[in-house]
Amino acid sequence: MRVLGVDPGLTRCGVGVVDGGTNRKASCVAVGVVRTPAEDELPARLMAVAAGVEEWLDRHEPEVVAIERVFSQHNVRTVMGTAQASGVVALAAARRGLPVAFHTPSEVKAAISGSGRADKKQVALMVTKVLGLAEAPKPADAADALALAVCHLWRAPMSARLAQAEAKAAELAAAHRRRLRDARRSAAGTGEPPR
Repeated sequence: MRVLGVDPGLTRCGVGVVDGGTNRKASCVAVGVVRTPAEDELPARLMAVAAGVEEWLDRHEPEVVAIERVFSQHNVRTVMGTAQASGVVALAAARRGLPVAFHTPSEVKAAISGSGRADKKQVALMVTKVLGLAEAPKPADAADALALAVCHLWRAPMSARLAQAEAKAAELAAAHRRRLRDARRSAAGTGEPPR
C-alpha cells in the first residue's frame, strides 16, 4: 500500500510518501514540504497548498491519504489555518476518489514511538529508524508527514478488521431484533405469551 501522509499547515505543509505491505516494513518514497509565504492572502495560500499537494498526488499516486486530525490549541488563528489546509488536502484526495484517513497526533506518536506523549525529536528519531533513513527528515513537518503515513500503514489492517467486526455485530443484532419481533407477532396471533 502506498500512503501519502500530510501534516497540514499554511506556512509549512509536510508531505511524505511511504510504501508498505502486510508486515510492519515500510520504505520512504519521498518527503518534503509545501510552503506558502506568510504575507500572502489566505485564498492564495490555500491555492498554493492545494497545488502542491495535487502535484504530490499526481507524481506518487498514493492509494490513501493520511492527514493529521486538527486538535484544539490555544492559538485559534493557527488552528483555523491548519484546519483550512487540512480541508484543502482532503478535497484534493476526494476529487481523485482516494480514501482519506485522519489520525490524531497522539495516535501517530503512539504508533511510531510507543508513547502518545513523544516529542517531535523522538518522533523524528523513530521515523528515521523505521524507514532506514540516513538522517532525520527536516523540518519537523516533513518527519511528521512520514510518521502519519507509517501510522496509517500500521493501523489500517486493524481498523479494517474492527470495521468488519462492527458490521458483523450490527448484522447479528438486526437479525436478533427481527427474530424477537417475529416471535412477538407470532405469540400475539396465537394468544401465547412470548418466550
